[in-house]
Formats: sequence, C-alpha cells, structure tokens
Amino acid sequence: MTADKLHKMLSFGFSDKVTMNGHVPVGLYGNGFKSGSMRLGKDAMVFTKNGETMSVGFLSQTYLEVIKAEHVVVPIVTFNKHRQMINLTESKASLAAILEHSLFSTEQKLLAELNAIMGKKGTRIIIWNLRSYKNATEFDFEKDKYDIRIPEDLDETAGRKGYKKQERMDQIAPESDYSLRAYCSILYLKPRMQIIIRGQKVKTQLVSKSLAYIERDVYRPKFLTRTVRITFGFNCRNKDHYGIMMYHKNRLIKAYEKVGCQLKANNMGVGVVGIIECNFLKPTHNKQDFDYTNEYRLTILALGEKLNDYWNEMKVKKNAEYPVNLPVEDIQKRPDQTWVQCDACLKWRKLPDGIDQLPEKWYCSNNPDPQFRNCEVPEEPEDEDLVHPTYEKTYKK
Repeated sequence: MTADKLHKMLSFGFSDKVTMNGHVPVGLYGNGFKSGSMRLGKDAMVFTKNGETMSVGFLSQTYLEVIKAEHVVVPIVTFNKHRQMINLTESKASLAAILEHSLFSTEQKLLAELNAIMGKKGTRIIIWNLRSYKNATEFDFEKDKYDIRIPEDLDETAGRKGYKKQERMDQIAPESDYSLRAYCSILYLKPRMQIIIRGQKVKTQLVSKSLAYIERDVYRPKFLTRTVRITFGFNCRNKDHYGIMMYHKNRLIKAYEKVGCQLKANNMGVGVVGIIECNFLKPTHNKQDFDYTNEYRLTILALGEKLNDYWNEMKVKKNAEYPVNLPVEDIQKRPDQTWVQCDACLKWRKLPDGIDQLPEKWYCSNNPDPQFRNCEVPEEPEDEDLVHPTYEKTYKK
C-alpha cells in the first residue's frame, strides 16, 4: 500500500459505505481492519511496502490510554526505498511514539520487519495484547498447535462442551465454525492464494468439485439479466454438515445455510450441499451475512425449491440403484472427481479416478495426465455459460 492508503485504512472518518439505520460506518475499504484487529487485541502494527515507499502504522488502544487521548491518534512513519524517512517532521514524532509504546524499540527493528516482507510489495500485520477471558486468551492456541480455535462452550443443561452458533442450535456445528484452519480451507470458492497458519499451509478445497452426485441448476431472477449457476451434491466427509454455501465475489459469506426441506424436523435434505456465488446480493459490513433485502429473500426461496428438486430426484435415482432400502443420505460416497492444487503455480488440476493418497506437496509435474504436467499449461476450461440444469427432474412427471 502507499502511505496515503495506509493512512485511510487506519484512520477513522473515511467511508464509502452506505449509512444504515442512522449508523455511519467508518471504514473505507470494507476489509474490517479497524474493527477486526481491535476485536482480536488491543494493539496492532501494519508494515507495508509498494516498491517505492515503505510505511509503518500503529493502531493502539494501549497507546491512546497512556497518552489520555481525546481523539484517535494513529502514528504513521514512511520511508523511501533507501530507508530514509519522508515527511520528516511528522514521521519523527510518529517514530518516537511507536518506539516508546510498541513492541519495537528501535528504528532498525521496524526496518527488519519491513525487510521480512517477501518481494517489492506486500503487507505484514502484527496484533498483540490479545483479548482474554477468565485469565486465558479468548482464542484457543493449545488444542492444535497449527490452528487457532474458538474455545468450546459448556452446555450447563447437558453438562457437555461443544460449539454452537445461535443459528445452529439444532444441528452439529461444522468445524469451520470454530477452527480458523477449517474456515480458511473453504473461504474462497476458487482459491488462488496460499494461506499459512502457525507455520503450516492450509489445504484449501475446491468446494464445488469435492461433492458426490454433482448436478447443476440455474437461477433466473427477474432482477438479473443473466442466469446464476447453482451446484448441488452430497457432502462426502460428514453428512451432518449440509446446507447452502453462499459466496460473494469468490469469498464465503454464509456456510451451511439450511433451506427448503432441510428446515423440517426430519431427514429430508440431509447431506446435501448447495453452492452459489451471489454477486448480485450485498454482504453486511462484517462479511458474515447478506443484507436482508427482497432480492435476498427471493434467492433463499428459490434455493429451497431447487434443493428440494435435487433431493427428490436423487432419492428416486439412488433408491432404484440401491434396492436394499438404504436412505440416500447413508449411502457411502466419494467425490465425483479429485482435484488438487499445484504448490508452485497454484493452478487446480483434475486427477484420474482411483487416486486417493497424495503427497504433502503436489506439483503439476506429478500429474499422471501428460497434457497438464506443466505449470505453464492453463487450467481446464469450465462451462461458465450454463443456461439449463444438467439433470432432468423426472420425479415431477
């Protein structure tokens, strides 16, 4: 980032968001840095460089308390690529505040953190004085040394510990509700980056291609001029984790949202996962939900109807294939296809059937298919212009 972008990211009062119910949002970019970082800990440092300049920003509740500030003060220091400070008067005052009140006591230590950013451009964020609860950190760093987890809640009625979001009181919580590693593995519809948590790479999933009995449907709302693809399939890992995965511009907004027959107190729709990219809906400021608009309500209703279609059709087909009267949700399943991401070029490759075990690191050169054995070869093209469902809804006939 440039120094100007960093200043706007850390400063309060910059906003291009819409005022909602009289509340004026303060963030500019919608990345939730100020609210997100201060929710995790009391103090944060941002180190960023853009090829020409390098900047350090200090957003700290501790600092503001010590100086008894009446307004939010955010010290920012900017260096040129020769490590010389720019805007000398302002930078000197900010540098003095950072060295006195942050984790970094010398200018050399700040520059060392900037040098730790690989390449000419990039950003590094450090948060400390993490929130605590009952003399322990609010997050669990002990249960898994390669993960950051939300601690289990004690159910005083049942005397058991578990994880429960308010909206999941009647279902088993998926791991993505309480595990940062699991959440990041499904965070992007088509992952294009490497995510490393506590020194170990996250194995991202190509969610729409990791299901069994995959079929696709289309949604044609009157408020859009194009059709929207919906992918349906069965969860091969855990049938208790089911519902709609709703993405917006490649990023997960809502996970395992029950719709249609899944809302009933029976086994209908169990195990079915639907995936849709809702770029036509507006996410809330924290990217955990969508604004409850008429378009959202119509979309949820349509998703419920189309999930019902898929469930009923699969029930008819699988009951014919498995005459032993085994419920479709209990039939053992494996993904229709196996996809893997190259650790070098980050392209996704489809593997032949029958490959179960993969090495810890996988490269295009490991591909059994010679056509896609080189990182320079583009990914297999997808049929983006789907205008009709991929299956016939015979159960309606």
